[in-house]
Amino acid sequence: MSEKKRAPLREIIGWAMFDFANSSYTTVIITVAFSVVFPKLIVGDEKSGNLLWSYALSIALFLVAFSGPILGAIMDFSASKKKFLFGSYIITVLATAALYFVIPGEPYAVVLGIILVAVSNYGFSVGENFASAFLPDLGPPEDLGKISGFAWGIGYFGGILSTGLVLALTTPHDMTNLDGVRLIGPITGAFFFLAGIPTFLLLKERGTAKELPPGKNYFSIGFDRLKRTIAEIKDFRDLIIFLFSFFFAYAGLAIVISFAFIYGDQVIKWDASAQALMFVLTNLSAAVGALLFGFIQDRIGDKKTYSITLIVWIVAVTLIWGANGLTDWINATFGSQLEAKTVFLFIGVLAGLCLGSTQSSARAMVGVFSPESKAGEFFGFWGLSGKLSAIFGLLSLGFLQYMLGLENAILLCSGLFLIALIINMSVDEARGKKMAREHRGE
Repeated sequence: MSEKKRAPLREIIGWAMFDFANSSYTTVIITVAFSVVFPKLIVGDEKSGNLLWSYALSIALFLVAFSGPILGAIMDFSASKKKFLFGSYIITVLATAALYFVIPGEPYAVVLGIILVAVSNYGFSVGENFASAFLPDLGPPEDLGKISGFAWGIGYFGGILSTGLVLALTTPHDMTNLDGVRLIGPITGAFFFLAGIPTFLLLKERGTAKELPPGKNYFSIGFDRLKRTIAEIKDFRDLIIFLFSFFFAYAGLAIVISFAFIYGDQVIKWDASAQALMFVLTNLSAAVGALLFGFIQDRIGDKKTYSITLIVWIVAVTLIWGANGLTDWINATFGSQLEAKTVFLFIGVLAGLCLGSTQSSARAMVGVFSPESKAGEFFGFWGLSGKLSAIFGLLSLGFLQYMLGLENAILLCSGLFLIALIINMSVDEARGKKMAREHRGE
């Protein structure tokens, strides 16, 4: 057991509130509402719109991938995690609110939409890295799974509340209700802004800023620390192996998060009531899964928990791909009259259990593999792995669905989760924790 004490509950709640706040962005903009509006109303062609949507997200993730480690190094040196987190928060809020000016039917709408989605997604994604860098400060390694799971779990309730608010005030999402459609961004931005305030009031900045050497600035220091970390990271073998596993896992997750509701709309052909029910059920199951797996993780270990979630994902995505055929088989075998959307809902609940827990367990795993003095940098590398993988996953899915159709292309996710599972078998959890504990240096 570590001698490190857990942070006060109010501070943990303050940190967790950022997950509650930023879930409004990823749920409303990336998953449920704007992701469907963009190809259908703004672009006006589903296949082309899906491809452009993947481009917009990939642009942001590319920028995050290469700026994250540098910014993390500067953040550690200057002990300014809260300032960096606040900056990302403001960028996301403003760019999201500005989606009000993306008006379907206007000639500039597609380009402006891509720019604002890219900017807002950059702020959101880099903010995830900054927020995660606080995790090692909040408790001993044996508590990080519960703390991370708690935050991820309440994040889904933020997603439910914000999306319920948006859907209540902006539907129907069609050309007869453009005034409502335009409010998706401003309502989401306002929710993120208000819900994020407790984080900056309650979360403490630990560490002491170091003085800049003569002739140096923060960017040169950031590059120097990054070069030193790259030279040293070979000693953190298990972190490297895990980041390779996470690369493939997050590629699959990025596809699910960004295309699940597009899939329901275009392949399953669900109606508005089924969409709303899927949203509520998957978010509730995701919240339960994140909280439950947080406790399981601290009991059986990070590696095993992460592997279990990957196995569930392989099964769930394969069933999603076969939802229409599975529905026909169930009806023929049992004489029932189920619709594909009903089967899709059940599969969605299964997938939801691992939606937050895969990411939560991965975040905690990076936390226990990271020396405290390098938390920002190592979470920057975590972000690098995740963002590069999301680019890979989204662009691969975008091109595959353009050639093969979305139903066949979605099976790519099962293969990605399988590769992640195989790579994770080589991680030695005890050795990784030992290296982080015994590390000496800045």
